[in-house]
Amino acid sequence: MTPADTAATPAGADRTFQVDLRGLVDLLSHHLYSSPRVYLRELLQNAVDALTARHGLEPGAPADAFGIRLHADGSVVRVEDDGVGLTEADVHTFLATIGRSSKRALEGSAAEPVRGWGGITEQRGDFIGQFGIGLLSCFLVADEIHVLSRSARTPDAPAVEWRGRGDGSYTVRTLPASAHPRPGTTVTLTPRADAGEWTRPAKVHALARHFGSLLRHPVTFDDGTGGTGVPVNPEPAPWTRTYPTPGSRSRALAAYGEEVFGFAPLDTIELDLPAVGLKGIACVLPEAVPAGRRHGHRVHVKGMLLSEQAEEILPEWAFFVRCVVDAESLRPTASRESLYEDDTLAAVRDALAERLRGWIARAAASDPDLLARFLQAHHLAVKSLAVHDDEILRMLLPWLPFETTDGHTTLDEFARTHRTVLVTSSVEEFRQVAAIASAAGLGVVNGGYTYDRELVHRLPEIRPEANVADLDPATLTAHLDPVDRDTELAAAAYLALARDALAVFDCDVALRTFQPASAPALLVDSREARHERTRSQLAREQEGGLWGDILGALRQEAPRAQLILNQLNPLVRTAVAIDEPELACTSAEALYGQAALLSRRPLRPAESSLINRSFLDLLAHALRKDS
Repeated sequence: MTPADTAATPAGADRTFQVDLRGLVDLLSHHLYSSPRVYLRELLQNAVDALTARHGLEPGAPADAFGIRLHADGSVVRVEDDGVGLTEADVHTFLATIGRSSKRALEGSAAEPVRGWGGITEQRGDFIGQFGIGLLSCFLVADEIHVLSRSARTPDAPAVEWRGRGDGSYTVRTLPASAHPRPGTTVTLTPRADAGEWTRPAKVHALARHFGSLLRHPVTFDDGTGGTGVPVNPEPAPWTRTYPTPGSRSRALAAYGEEVFGFAPLDTIELDLPAVGLKGIACVLPEAVPAGRRHGHRVHVKGMLLSEQAEEILPEWAFFVRCVVDAESLRPTASRESLYEDDTLAAVRDALAERLRGWIARAAASDPDLLARFLQAHHLAVKSLAVHDDEILRMLLPWLPFETTDGHTTLDEFARTHRTVLVTSSVEEFRQVAAIASAAGLGVVNGGYTYDRELVHRLPEIRPEANVADLDPATLTAHLDPVDRDTELAAAAYLALARDALAVFDCDVALRTFQPASAPALLVDSREARHERTRSQLAREQEGGLWGDILGALRQEAPRAQLILNQLNPLVRTAVAIDEPELACTSAEALYGQAALLSRRPLRPAESSLINRSFLDLLAHALRKDS
């Protein structure tokens, strides 16, 4: 629109947007599409939609009567289809006007009619996507797009030629029917010099197989060397084929999963949702993956590959499988590289989750060997599911492995051995008490890992006779045998010195006997007790201030840690007989430091300093004694 035109336009009158095609192409290349390679997918997609419209026009034609032919010889890339073709009016409507396409029908209902190549009215669900803005993706690799088409609606229809250029200009010519002898459309691109990576013959062939291996129409490729076209999709999707036996079907699906994903699946789960026309397989990973790592899934829409990284197709807990599916009714985003989040996708995600639950249930009921191999690799995924799914909890909780004082075992086996199942609140607490508890005959489960403590506490829902309780330090110390009165009196002086030396850590010292005798000392302390002592210390330091009042209001009687010395250990028996006060204090500090290290909890700076000091003091004492 020129300045004169602008001046002549009345105030308030409607105006027309001016489109900078080069700017639009730049926008597509940097923000809509992930890579220039999508140009071939867009051309294949439009060819497929044209074939779909042709079959709608001629419903009696065999399914393989019409096809798609690709040609790439290094100088041109050509895509030819036997579809419904275009009239001159269609060319002006769909190719020459940006945004004027049946794409808008995607915003309507599923039953809303749309127009494909050539204006044939079909239902929206019949098409992957209509020939609209996707054609512009060709400008990512070429400066000119040449379209030659002939409509199948009229037997004597002329051919129509459209040439579009990256600067926004185009020409349209009507040609004799002989210029395109058969109905259909041919799109030819002359690649730019900088687009060779995407337009070499081998690359075009690879992209065609990548995007179109599951297309329902025959697609062939030739590289201009004179040979016959090579089939791009020689076989239909493996789940649509018939097999002589269930075993051969299972093996074929597993082989396809290995070909697609690069690993031999532990098992394959067939997926079939007729309501949305979805079919495919889920491949169970043979090895564990980190919790929360979501794998991308391969999603095809009507045979055309949409995405290899469609995380949204499955719930977060299903990270033990990778899927490849082909769907009819899932809605792609504008770039057609991911799925649009809507009610249909949410329903599909829920339905696929139910299929995975069903597979787990069947394995639990009929294939214990498969279930054992699955749980060995993916118990964390199942635990995350069992926390929120009562059915899975009832089926699999007894089978799930846990770290216990009897080693790694299932809760079912552990509960048969131990009438009361004790569970720790942290990994460090379990490591601190495991050896002593095992020797004392206590059954303790490590509840410090994700989901474990919560699941162990739900064991009575499955086994009502089981008794589950959190491990209390008092429970453990109650199972340690006291020493006789004479031994305790003889060690009283040492214990008093040890308590004074460790008072800075709010730690009491006691003498007991327990197994294993190789353990000289046990430090009984909990994370909650340490936090309470830290809070009390802060309250004392802030006495009288605002924070002192706040912390004082929260103050409780801070539970003290306990260093329990083992009278059965030879080193301890030697230590309690020390009559030199300084050496007695040093030995008590060394025993505390060793017990703190064995607990594997993070050491406070004062504890690290104590360990270093006590070691050096004992070393100096030993050297003085030797000299």
